Amino acid sequence: MTELKLSETRDLTRIERVGAHSHIRGLGLDSSLEPRAVSEGMVGQVSARKAAGVILQMIKDGKIAGRAVLLAGQPGTGKTAIAMGMAKSLGLETPFAMIAGSELFSLEMSKTEALTQAFRKAIGVRIKEETEVIEGEVVEVQIDRPAVAGAAAKTGKLTLKSTEMETVYDLGAKMIEAIGKEKVTSGDVIAIDKASGKITKLGRSFSRSRDFDAMGPQVKFVQCPDGELQKRKEVVHCVTLHEIDVINSRTQGFLALFTGDTGEIRAEVREQIDTKVAEWKEEGKAEIVPGVLFIDEVHMLDIECFSFLNRALENEMSPILVVATNRGITTIRGTNYKSPHGIPIDLLDRLLIISTQPYTEDEIRKILDIRCQEEDVDMSEGAKHLLTKIGVETSLRYAIHLITAAALACQKRKGKTVELDDINRVYNLFLDVKRSTQYLMEYQSQYMFSETGEVDEDDTNAMVQ
Repeated sequence: MTELKLSETRDLTRIERVGAHSHIRGLGLDSSLEPRAVSEGMVGQVSARKAAGVILQMIKDGKIAGRAVLLAGQPGTGKTAIAMGMAKSLGLETPFAMIAGSELFSLEMSKTEALTQAFRKAIGVRIKEETEVIEGEVVEVQIDRPAVAGAAAKTGKLTLKSTEMETVYDLGAKMIEAIGKEKVTSGDVIAIDKASGKITKLGRSFSRSRDFDAMGPQVKFVQCPDGELQKRKEVVHCVTLHEIDVINSRTQGFLALFTGDTGEIRAEVREQIDTKVAEWKEEGKAEIVPGVLFIDEVHMLDIECFSFLNRALENEMSPILVVATNRGITTIRGTNYKSPHGIPIDLLDRLLIISTQPYTEDEIRKILDIRCQEEDVDMSEGAKHLLTKIGVETSLRYAIHLITAAALACQKRKGKTVELDDINRVYNLFLDVKRSTQYLMEYQSQYMFSETGEVDEDDTNAMVQ
């Protein structure tokens, strides 16, 4: 089987799990940052998406750093979806780190260290370097193997050509091994890094496209390189500050990234790295790309974390902080004081607040349509209408959960399209919050540790609502 390059493999075999936000492809804005009604998986939340789009544009232009944005709204109004849309719109080169507020308390390191690592994961460094590359189409590969193993070293010749010239290179043992490993044959277009000797297969030449009748989908055809065989190319590496920290703080260097356990990193290491990156920036070797750090459930952070965030946002090397919460006026964790969204007033003052609104019936219908498409479920119009009504009465998340359950019920009766009966069946099988609360009220005396006192009817109605 043909061995593939890593970049090709990523394109071909990218399998994404169908998750809660896997249908989000971006923020759904046009070129003038006006939100479209339904686009890139986003529905409704027009003002919130427009505000997020303005911030996104400022991030891309590099005009915003050390700012913080708060996405505030009721549960199930698309706060995480907007953050995911921002991440997708930023592209691959701008770092986007995502953590939940409760994550910091489950790590084997201090809260401030965990926050520092999250901040540095969201700051990218684009390092530029020039390398000498030999790039051409393979005309012929000759490798002479000795008759007796071990008697003599392998020798070989490689003939490369571009549109203007053709050259024969003598191959050493390491290059012969690399050519064998990459399965280089005549007709391939390859690039050889002169410094490291690394061979990269760019594809097959168009002139050889008719050599074989059967071609796999992974075969990529490219033009024969023009100009000289030896070229100077500028290579750009994109890494995050956290990755540089890990490599420099561990004895195993680069391999430390794969061990998983990064542990606490000393402040001196970080200071040295910051100084070095600043030097590279002045020399024009590197540029800093401030990314986005998204903290979901920010109300779960305590007063120490909030005071750290205040300080970290004023640092010149800080990313754009996007936080989300669904709490109203609630107690700040670690204190007895109440505050809007459970965030201290001094930090709230630094935040640009974007609020999300509850979805209308029409928007719920559109979201359910998108989710049916994403989960590959055929549903009749009547069933979709009923599911929309359920979404309005209960919650959007509950209605989305019923899609897959109804598809399984339909599969069991060997049907192709989800009908009203399937929705009714799963609606009776799985309770929503309101019905579950009513059930608890009716049978609370049969549960352990139940309140034995009589419950007022008003209290019951309040809890159900």
